[in-house]
Amino acid sequence: MLKIAVVDYDMGNLHSVCKGLQHAGAQTSITHVPAELAAADAIVLPGVGAFDPAVKKIRDRDLEQPLKDIIASGKPFLGICLGLQILFDRSEEGSEIGLGIVPGIVRKFQPEPNLTIPQMGWNQLQLTQPNCPLWGQIDSNAWVYFDHSYYVDPLDVEVTAAVVTHGTQTVAAAISQSNVMAVQFHPEKSSTTGLQMLANFVQMADRLLPLSGV
Repeated sequence: MLKIAVVDYDMGNLHSVCKGLQHAGAQTSITHVPAELAAADAIVLPGVGAFDPAVKKIRDRDLEQPLKDIIASGKPFLGICLGLQILFDRSEEGSEIGLGIVPGIVRKFQPEPNLTIPQMGWNQLQLTQPNCPLWGQIDSNAWVYFDHSYYVDPLDVEVTAAVVTHGTQTVAAAISQSNVMAVQFHPEKSSTTGLQMLANFVQMADRLLPLSGV
């Protein structure tokens, strides 16, 4: 059975993510032990909260280099919400340096008349990478659940796998770069559509199983 490690750094509701992955047939473990992360077939990095505390907790648990090594190995990797943002170089939310896996900046939504910040609730995706492994059996204009005040702005727009429009601002909602995929929304809160995305990640990792184990 596929083994997926969910990274524990005290910044998110890890159990709801695990339930979604288990529903798709994966065996999950919640851990911050580098050896256990390295032994897994795929990695999920969820997160809820602020950029600076998240990055500090990653470093306090000596997880930065292990996560970079795992990504460099080609192992399937999925970031969720804050787990997307900390992959970037830095954030307008704070002063800490991010992991730098995806070049770019995390930016704050600009105020507009009648615009709610944070964006909280359901919004419609526009898929910009139709072949991203997360999108199998997903409608090209799927509705998913967001809760965020900041969004990622990748240096290379080609890594953007989906966008969303909030007010007049169209921003990245997901990225896909080689074995790294990450989403700003919460698939575990996005009903059957989100569960299908998690299932797609599990299926992709399962297909790569002979290659992803270390």
